[in-house]
Amino acid sequence: MNSISFPNLGLYFNNVPDGFELFGIEIKFYGIVIAVGFLLAYLIATKEAKRTGQNPEVYLDYLLVMILPAIICARLYYVIFSWDYYFRPGFTAWETFLRIINIREGGLAIYGGLIGGVLTCILFAKIRKLSFLQMLDTIALGVPVAQALGRMGNFFNREAFGSYTDGLFAMAIPLEYYENNGTLFGFQHLGVITEEMMTNVTDGCIWVHPTFLYEALWNLALFGFLMFWRKHKKFHGEGLAIYVGGYDLGRFFVEGLRTDSLMLAHTGIRVSQLLAICLVVASIAFYVVRFLQFKKGQVEASGELPVRENKQK
Repeated sequence: MNSISFPNLGLYFNNVPDGFELFGIEIKFYGIVIAVGFLLAYLIATKEAKRTGQNPEVYLDYLLVMILPAIICARLYYVIFSWDYYFRPGFTAWETFLRIINIREGGLAIYGGLIGGVLTCILFAKIRKLSFLQMLDTIALGVPVAQALGRMGNFFNREAFGSYTDGLFAMAIPLEYYENNGTLFGFQHLGVITEEMMTNVTDGCIWVHPTFLYEALWNLALFGFLMFWRKHKKFHGEGLAIYVGGYDLGRFFVEGLRTDSLMLAHTGIRVSQLLAICLVVASIAFYVVRFLQFKKGQVEASGELPVRENKQK
């Protein structure tokens, strides 16, 4: 039940639990991985802050303020686009509320978390009288690493995978892992486990695209590019545009392979694909406008006057 393998790569993991118990409390590896991702993103941001003359303590303050709004927005995004699942006839308002706040059963959307983080950053920077674009450039360096780790958390949960494949990177997951009282109805009803997967079950396993792995590798490649770019930055907002455009370009293609995508009601359109392509276009437009403003001298060069936190005298 706990095995995961990549048969065509000759990789077999016989015991991959999704968590453990500590003093009678169930701890999920997914949550641990997310926490480590937050920490790494913070460390990368503080290192970049020191390099560019910013006050690194600002980013610890921001992290502590941002965590709760990011989680709330990640959950709200998921619930809004899974409306029929949470708001079912026969459930009381209290029962519905309990279902919504029960994030231990999953249901956090990366896009929602990013929206929460950006809105918090804008408000935080305004209160502290900082450049929110410089802050977002700095934060954008570490975010792909956090996202890559978060996607590897999906590995432990056997989730965020794609359609059936017998290709080189095919991942085999025992159907037994998804059984509930001897039935897979929930996963089949939601379309996560498709008929094609069931038709091609091999040795009790479904074979799927490890889309979480594809996205994790894309994020690491994006991180590498951003690390190279940072020494060539011309103006604030440039890193943000590169991150948004780069991430969403990859997300658009990876999302097309997934079977658990959130759908725009009654349209058959994948919400994340629609949002991704809109953000790619927006990031390109934003970059072009900022670049033209920079060339005309309307935007301050990023290396001339690093923005520091104002200190009270």
